[in-house]
Amino acid sequence: MATDIATVAPPVAAATTGTSASTTSTGVDSNMIAGNFQTFLTLLTAQLKNQSPLDPLDTNQFTQQLVQFAQVEQQLKQNEQLATLVKIEQAAQSTTALAFVGSRVAVDGNSAALTNGQATWSFNVPKPVSATVTLTNSTGQTVYTGTFTMNAGQQTFQWDGRDNNGVQWPDGSYKLSIVGKDASGQTISVPTEIEGIVDSVDLTQNPPLLSIGGANYTLDKIKRVVRPSSNTATPAAPTAASNAPGSSQLDQIISALTSLVH
Repeated sequence: MATDIATVAPPVAAATTGTSASTTSTGVDSNMIAGNFQTFLTLLTAQLKNQSPLDPLDTNQFTQQLVQFAQVEQQLKQNEQLATLVKIEQAAQSTTALAFVGSRVAVDGNSAALTNGQATWSFNVPKPVSATVTLTNSTGQTVYTGTFTMNAGQQTFQWDGRDNNGVQWPDGSYKLSIVGKDASGQTISVPTEIEGIVDSVDLTQNPPLLSIGGANYTLDKIKRVVRPSSNTATPAAPTAASNAPGSSQLDQIISALTSLVH
């Protein structure tokens, strides 16, 4: 009588359970399934050699187990390929994040850092409005308020750190809120963005975190990259009058030359 292969072969369920619990990065899963598969083939070959002609081995059973081994092996290879793709994507995100260091970017938010007497917010006005702009510090105290007429489109609000009385406030985090009303008096929502320099990138986090004004943002929070505006005045080109001698000096020289000739 032929011995049932299920009683001598390692259980496939145990092999699949072990492979699902471990990681493929160390190669343990591949080695485990390869060892189990080799043992299964050895036992299968021995059973086929010693089977009884009157009671042959049921081929359906070991065929199903062969298929199970093949499926597990295929799944492990897919997991390894997916892990490779994930590593490639992480490397691409890190490279992209590093490219933003030193750039001025705009991200969603209403809190901006006042640094060296300058803070900048951006916002998109959906329609012409009369807007009240309010600035508060980290404790919620109002430090500035003003009313402005704004046209539709992307706009920028820059604050020099002075309140309505001209008092200079210290550097820190300040929050901007805008309440707009259109011509009919209807309140219009004006979402705000902040602009800042990407100071550093933390590549130990997944996804990488960009530090902007002391706060951390992921790459998907970046709305756009802003070209830095030059704060240094360009010297005016010298004019002809500034390089030429004065008219009185020129007259004196001409008069002296004339007297020498005559």
